[in-house]
Amino acid sequence: MTYVYLKTQAFSGSNLSINTIPLQITSVSLSVTKTIPSFPIPLSGVISGESITAALDLGMATKNISLTGVINDTSITKTIGGTPTTETFTAHEIAQMIAAGVDSTGFAKNQAFSELVVLMPSFVDSNYEKRNGVDVNDRSTGVLIPLTFGSRGGSNAKDNKGVPSPFSLFPDFSTDIGLTGFVRTFGCNFEAEAHDISFNLDFEIASVVP
Repeated sequence: MTYVYLKTQAFSGSNLSINTIPLQITSVSLSVTKTIPSFPIPLSGVISGESITAALDLGMATKNISLTGVINDTSITKTIGGTPTTETFTAHEIAQMIAAGVDSTGFAKNQAFSELVVLMPSFVDSNYEKRNGVDVNDRSTGVLIPLTFGSRGGSNAKDNKGVPSPFSLFPDFSTDIGLTGFVRTFGCNFEAEAHDISFNLDFEIASVVP
C-alpha cells in the first residue's frame, strides 16, 4: 500500500496525523510535461540537406500527480479552536470534506489543501550516501520519504551541479515537505449499499497564493 496524505492549509509541525486526510491509494500516476518553444530554421534543408528545428529551453514544465483509491470510515484529527480534535467520519463524510476543500480557497485554512505527501522507499540520502540501516536486497529497510522534484546535493553540488539555487531540497525524513500545489479535480462514486467509496484525484504542483 502506498502511504499518501492530503494536508490542509492549517497543517504545521511534523505530525502527519493532525490536519491531514490519510488516503488509501491503489495507484499513483506522475506526469511531467515539458514546455519548450521550438521553430524550424528556414532554408536549413537547402544548406545542410537536413531540416533543423531550434528549441529554447526556458525551464518550464507542468507537473501533475493522479491518484486513484478507496475511502473508508476513518478517524481524522483537526485543530478546532486551537485544540486537536479527533472524530471518526464515514467514508461519505470524508468524500464530502475533500470535495468542499477543493471548492474552497486558501483563506479557509481548515478546508483548503496545499500539500500532497506521497511516501516512497529510499536507499540513498540527500548527500548521495546509503542511508543508515539499509539493506539494498531488502526494500522494506528503505526509509520512507516524500516524493518531490528536488535533486540530491546542495547548491552547485552532486545532481544539482549547475543549479545555483535549488528550489526544493531532496528529503531525508518522512516529515519533510512533499508536493506543494492544489487539487485540480476530485471525483468519487456513491454506490448503493456500499460503505467504501472509490475516488480519483488530480494534484497539480504549483506555488499557490494565498
